[in-house]
Order: sequence, then structure tokens, then C-alpha cells
Amino acid sequence: MMIEPAIDTLLSKTKNNKYVLCTIITKRAKEIESVRRLELANQDKKAISLACEEIAKGKVKPSDF
Repeated sequence: MMIEPAIDTLLSKTKNNKYVLCTIITKRAKEIESVRRLELANQDKKAISLACEEIAKGKVKPSDF
């Protein structure tokens, strides 16, 4: 089973800093969950998966947090 996006892709967005990556993923996932609760929306993907995808695509950057 492959995990998408790859950890190497995510780490490259944070200059290979695992701590920064973990912090960004956590903060963004919390934001996504709070919006979901307000909208009462259900999605198939988990908030952490969505946060990782946003980081990989460059939608969320370390400077945003």
C-alpha cells in the first residue's frame, strides 16, 4: 500500500524538518476538522490526509503558520 503524498515530497516542503512538517500537518488538520464540524459535512478522507495533500500541492506553506 502506497501512502500519497510521499513523505519525501512533504519533507521537501519544510527543508527536511520533520518537526515543522508534523506541526503544520497537525494545525491544518485541526482547521479542517473545525470547518467540518461547522458545516456538518462528511468526507471520505481524513483531515490529516487532506492536510498532507494541501502541503504537497503547495497550498499550505510553513510560513502560513
